[in-house]
Amino acid sequence: MSDFSTDVVFEANLPDLARPVRIKSFHEAQVFVRRWMIRDKDPSIRLLCRKLETANSAITVSNAIQELKQELAARGLLPAGEPPIH
Repeated sequence: MSDFSTDVVFEANLPDLARPVRIKSFHEAQVFVRRWMIRDKDPSIRLLCRKLETANSAITVSNAIQELKQELAARGLLPAGEPPIH
């Protein structure tokens, strides 16, 4: 579960970070969310972090990544060039 397909690679912003972070693997997504959780003490981010840590199949990984993108989009943390969330 360490990598995902190239169509899932995306950039995301952390609050108060000058440049977006490119997320190219599942592990990078997990690290990103852990850092986000430390910055924002938001319970929904903590729940998302747990989902990413417990994802153990392609389906649960895909669902967790989609949820991450939805949370980022809801907070305006996806760069403008990112494709829409399904």
